[in-house]
Amino acid sequence: MLENKVVPGGACNHSNFKEAVCINTDKVYDSCKDKDCLEDMRVYLTHCSQAVLDKAINVRIKKAEVIWVYIDVEPVAFNEGFFTVNIKYFFRVTFDAFVGVCKPHEIEGICSFDKKAILFGSEGKARIYSSKMSLEGCDPQEQQRTNLPKAVVEVVDPIPLSVKVCEGKSHHCCCEMDLCNIPENVCNCFDDSFVDDDNCSKKLLVTLGLFSLIRLERNVQLLVPAYDFCIPEKECVGSNDDNPCALFDKIKFPSNEFFPPKFDEFFEEEKCDTKKSCGCK
Repeated sequence: MLENKVVPGGACNHSNFKEAVCINTDKVYDSCKDKDCLEDMRVYLTHCSQAVLDKAINVRIKKAEVIWVYIDVEPVAFNEGFFTVNIKYFFRVTFDAFVGVCKPHEIEGICSFDKKAILFGSEGKARIYSSKMSLEGCDPQEQQRTNLPKAVVEVVDPIPLSVKVCEGKSHHCCCEMDLCNIPENVCNCFDDSFVDDDNCSKKLLVTLGLFSLIRLERNVQLLVPAYDFCIPEKECVGSNDDNPCALFDKIKFPSNEFFPPKFDEFFEEEKCDTKKSCGCK
C-alpha cells in the first residue's frame, strides 16, 4: 500500500487518483498586478518627531512599511459582473534627522494612499448564512451577508525613493489625510499623537515605490481528484532540555549566508527549485 502512496506535488501521472471529491474553497475570478510610484506624499509626524524636524539641518529616509490596508468592494453601475475595489494604504515612514553634527535622531510619521481597481467578480444572488460558532455571548447563527466577491490585496513594504523638506505652505502636498479618520489600530502603532497643524514650520514629502497584487475571489464548490489523506510522515523534533545543543547540531551550516551565490549560480538555483515544485524530474 505504501508503494502506491502519492504525496502532494509528487505525482506526474494524474490518472492514479483514487476518487473525485467535492471541496469548498475560494476561487480567483479576476486579478491584476501593479507598481505605483507614490510621489510627494505628505508625512504626518508625531509631536516628538515634528519638534526634532524643526531643528534638523538634513533628513534622510530610512525605511517605509505597510501597517494597514482598508479594502471595500462595490458593484460597478451598468456593468454587471464587475466590481470596484477601493483600497486605502497606511504607511509608517522612518527617517534619520540630522541636528548639528551629532548622531542622527530617528523620527517617524504616517502617510496614506488611495487606489482603485475594477475587476470581474461574476454575479451571485444567493444569500449566505453560516452556523459558525461565536465565542462571545450566546451562540447565534452568523448574520446574513450579501454575495459580494471577496477582495484580497497582497503588498510588500514599499521602496523608499526620496524625501523632500518643504517650509510651511510653500509646497503643494498630494495625498492629504484627515487625521481624525485614522483607524484606532493604526494610531496604536505609534507612541505619540500626530501633528495636524497646516502651518508647521517644516513638512516632509516622500516618494515611495509600491508593488501590489489585487484579486477578487468567490467561495465555490469544486470537484477535484483526490489521491489520499495528507498524513504527515516526519516525526516532530524538538530541543531537549537536558541537551539544548542536540537540535542545533542538526542544523546545516548556512554557507550561502557567508558566501552568497554568484549571478549565474543564483538563477540556476531558481530553475532547480521551479522543477522540484512540480514533483517531476
